[in-house]
Amino acid sequence: MLKGFVKRFSKDVGVDLGTANTIVYLKDKGIIINEPSIVALNIRNDQIIAIGEDAKKMLGKTPNHIDIIKPLTNGVISDFEVAEKMIKHFLTRVQKETLGFLSRPRIVIGVPLEITEVERKAVEDACKSAGAGEVHLIEQPLSAAVGARLPIKEALGNFVVEIGGGTTEIAAISLGGVVTWKSLKIAGLELDQNIIEYVRENFNLLLGEKTAEDIKIKCANVMPLSDKEQIEYKARGRDLLTGLPKEITLTSKQTREAIIKSVKKIIEQIKDTLEETPPELVADIHERGMVLSGGGALLGGLDKLISTETKIPVHLADDPLTTVVRGTGIVLEEFEELKDILLPPTQKDILK
Repeated sequence: MLKGFVKRFSKDVGVDLGTANTIVYLKDKGIIINEPSIVALNIRNDQIIAIGEDAKKMLGKTPNHIDIIKPLTNGVISDFEVAEKMIKHFLTRVQKETLGFLSRPRIVIGVPLEITEVERKAVEDACKSAGAGEVHLIEQPLSAAVGARLPIKEALGNFVVEIGGGTTEIAAISLGGVVTWKSLKIAGLELDQNIIEYVRENFNLLLGEKTAEDIKIKCANVMPLSDKEQIEYKARGRDLLTGLPKEITLTSKQTREAIIKSVKKIIEQIKDTLEETPPELVADIHERGMVLSGGGALLGGLDKLISTETKIPVHLADDPLTTVVRGTGIVLEEFEELKDILLPPTQKDILK
């Protein structure tokens, strides 16, 4: 009886707990939080100073006693205590309109395909410690497929490429489950590092992570462009020879040179996944195309390059950044119909 009473005051929540960003969906309201998965910690007193966007603004600008921590690595929790505090912070913001002391929401949270039983348990425990009543996990490509409104429960081949910050998840889906898949640790953050390394090697200039991300978003295009189509970006950093500030101009062509090797690795994994997929499903995929989601899907020309290399139509999901979390929201709204696509709960003693 008490459980039912508490449930009335709880607001069910969908979460895309990403390496780069945490996005939160509130049932009946939609997406209400979309912030970086970053925490600023004062190591002198072990106190959280800032979380999310406020912490990201501090990147590369902190004194020695402040650590900027990214509690997720390649889509899984690498720092349990900090991740728990971050999740609790976001849940507290979500639950402001409820009776906080009674609120124990049901949470559906997207996780990578390659997650281990121990890592799944860590996610469940972090959410429950942060105040969740029920925690349900869903594989990110499945959630992306639901968010893209693909008919995943039918006997049809659906193909999803979810390119996040830390991982790229590739999956052929049919009858409510993943048939073949690949998960690789090459995604948005890796491309940022490619740009940092390229500029260091070719210009003796050290860039910050945020600058590299801006270059990728505003300048990068993986398709060869004509001289007229080139976009230029003025990048500022530290000259490695003099130690002084320096500005250079990067073009789309140079940015392509920096990232194309990693992009081609992603495309090779897409091809490998297709090769392992049953021919009947491949026939469906060839006819219906594949769906790109995640922030990495917005990389200039990526959909065209994948289509050219695989000879399969490629469709960009609506608002690719939020496809996974919208999928968790749909699962919450249609829980009884879709609960069978969720991962089973982990064993309680798995961490002992």
